[in-house]
Amino acid sequence: MFRRGESSNTDVSAEETAVTDGDSAVDPVAYTAGKGRPTPKRRDAQGKRRGPVAPAPLTNKEARARRKATAGSKVDRKEASAQRRAASQDRRARMLAGEDKYLLPRDKGPVRAYVRDIVDGRRNLVGLFMPMALLLILSMFVAPALQTIVTLVMLVMLVFMMAEGVLLGRIVNNRVRERYPDSADGGFKLGWYAFVRASQIRKMRAPKPRVGPGDAI
Repeated sequence: MFRRGESSNTDVSAEETAVTDGDSAVDPVAYTAGKGRPTPKRRDAQGKRRGPVAPAPLTNKEARARRKATAGSKVDRKEASAQRRAASQDRRARMLAGEDKYLLPRDKGPVRAYVRDIVDGRRNLVGLFMPMALLLILSMFVAPALQTIVTLVMLVMLVFMMAEGVLLGRIVNNRVRERYPDSADGGFKLGWYAFVRASQIRKMRAPKPRVGPGDAI
């Protein structure tokens, strides 16, 4: 038989053993301490890696000297300028020749090239608009007395030009629908493109005409 004191000691020992076994059964939770500062932005981090930024120039002379230092020698600048000029001239020549890669967005595509050929293959009354406008301006300075007559003639010509522009737009849209039935390019926008092309002096048209007046398209 156990004595009263021994029984108490035995119970306490059993409780301590149970607590110890329970603690060993539960895994401790891992805890990572915070950095104590916010995560830097990518732009700031890249800026720090680039090194210190040079201070702004204090005088115009210092600014010119810094530009010369970064631009290279005079010979290098001339050579680079000549290369840029040659590249620009080459792009313009290709654009005037009608290469689709170098054309403006409004001129790109086989439909627009076909419209240009239709316009360039016609003798358009609309093409007289710019010469008549120049004649009106000159008459205002040379012979003010003829200004009224020239203005009246200009109004009559303008009515005929508008009528021809409407007719040209219909012709262009009909022929485009026949040649390119699946094309979404048409309507007023295509007619206006043809009208603007026809109103320009032939030598000033860009891209340059590929056909002459009267040629079959």
